[in-house]
Amino acid sequence: MTQPQRLFDCIELQLAKFPKQDMLAGKENGQWRTYSTEEVKQTSLKLAAGLRALGISENDMTTEGRDKVAIISNNRPEWLITDLGVQQSGAILVPIYPTTNPLEIEFIFNDSEVKYVFVSSEELYQKIKAVQPKVPSLKDIFSFNPVEGAWHWSEVLNMASEEGIADVETVKQRIGKQDLATIIYTSGTTGTPKGVMLSHNNIVQNSLLSKESFPFEDNPGAKALSFLPLNHIFEKTISYIYMFSGISIYYAESLETIGANLQEVKPDVFSTVPRLLEKVYEKIMAKGAALTGIKKQLFFWAVNLGKKYDNLKSGGFFYNIQLALANKLIFSKWREALGGNIKYIITGGAACQERLLRIFNAAQIPLYEGYGPTENSPVISVNRKAKGMMKLGTVGPPIKGVEVKLMEDGEICVKGPSMMVGYYKRPDLTAEAIIDGWLHTGDIGVFEDNTFLRITDRKKELFKTSGGKYVAPSAIENKLKESRFIEQVMVVGANYKFVSALIVPSFVNLKAWAESNGVAWAGNETIIKNPKVFDFYKEIIDGFNNFFNHVEQVKKFELLPREWTVETGEVTPKLSLRRKVILENFKDAIERIYSDETT
Repeated sequence: MTQPQRLFDCIELQLAKFPKQDMLAGKENGQWRTYSTEEVKQTSLKLAAGLRALGISENDMTTEGRDKVAIISNNRPEWLITDLGVQQSGAILVPIYPTTNPLEIEFIFNDSEVKYVFVSSEELYQKIKAVQPKVPSLKDIFSFNPVEGAWHWSEVLNMASEEGIADVETVKQRIGKQDLATIIYTSGTTGTPKGVMLSHNNIVQNSLLSKESFPFEDNPGAKALSFLPLNHIFEKTISYIYMFSGISIYYAESLETIGANLQEVKPDVFSTVPRLLEKVYEKIMAKGAALTGIKKQLFFWAVNLGKKYDNLKSGGFFYNIQLALANKLIFSKWREALGGNIKYIITGGAACQERLLRIFNAAQIPLYEGYGPTENSPVISVNRKAKGMMKLGTVGPPIKGVEVKLMEDGEICVKGPSMMVGYYKRPDLTAEAIIDGWLHTGDIGVFEDNTFLRITDRKKELFKTSGGKYVAPSAIENKLKESRFIEQVMVVGANYKFVSALIVPSFVNLKAWAESNGVAWAGNETIIKNPKVFDFYKEIIDGFNNFFNHVEQVKKFELLPREWTVETGEVTPKLSLRRKVILENFKDAIERIYSDETT
């Protein structure tokens, strides 16, 4: 087959090069249910024909002239089959996070004039049912799980006829690479959702250029475990890379079952965001802290060796001998916990702590960090598997086919075939983001060794103290999170005399510390007010302050009793901080910090 032009060409490519019995797989009634390439082809064609029978059409191939179909679901084979089916029907897919609040759903549905929506569960069905009266365009809701009173998605498949499938084949011929494949609404950290318009060519090119650059070799025997939300462009694009490479995709049942699913599937690869890696690492460290005697000493000896690892520079003969021993005695158990077969992990979506990158790579669990926004489909750069093409703490070299330049203020700008068409119905925002053919990312970066891109901060997150000094909060936050006693942290100080921090302790580790230091545990609310606990955290902060310039040093902090979550609106679905929401929700804490600015 020639080079794929449209996303759904992945099916014919796979059938021609490496037809599989397990193109996709998901758990059904406690057992893994696999979908062959041929079954995915036939099911997606039936879905497309069923949608056409329901009235889905493309009056013309303009974005406005084509119908929109939404999906709100956990990761499962039906998700990608629906994506492929909607594309082939001539419609445009609008994917939405399952955790999106009803007001945002209402806005997105009305903005894009969604005609039908596919949901995965009764809970989501009821959520959409409540919104439906406020969305005139929405005709019906289909559910992947059986839900009383709801149409099952199989009803759409059953509407397909031979004539309908022939019609779909005709429609497919009319769909060009420049036509829109999806509108992805970015929740962002502030403001109203923006619909990022991505064409088939945008995502296909990003997938193929990433595949060539990393590289992802064709590997029909390999498996990937998928658990990041598929409605996020990172997981969606990497899914197409897997399909273009012949890698089977197995879907984790939930975030809670990832550990068990890793053991069952024994994947070669998975993609993740740093926050989930941090949680894995925290669990490992908690288990290590619970060991006693020589086992505990060996555990922390191995971890400390890992912290010194540098892939570009040998630690010397004695270090390498010790690391080999640590891998045999300690890190081999880490690899077993990930299924024992991991060849590489890709992380993106936010900055990954350099400490984690060092330790995982030292433990022979290759962890590669990449970078890119939804507006670039998304990959701009990624660390490579080739020798000397990865530098820990950076997001790697730009991928082939993508131009990157830095503005005077360090803002990263990109140009290439994967740059978005624009923001849906927002030419004003499009004009702000794309200037003279360059996409302005809003991220600040530097090039190291004229090769490796390092992200230093978000342009909009830089703040100025009352003394006129600029502070980049994310770099400070990432450093502070190296402490296993800090679960989450947000640095504040805009227009104030000094920098301070809101800190969510790692209560699991704090509880263990309290027990070994004679501090009575009486729940989160009480423990954070204990003077011994406050002094303990002050020591931690003072230790980290040595790494910062005077203006960046955290002078005061407040401990908070609960974690920031998607449900409380304080983090985005990809677990980035929503700074404005946190500032509002914890304004009392900030007022206490700055009630006396004598520091």
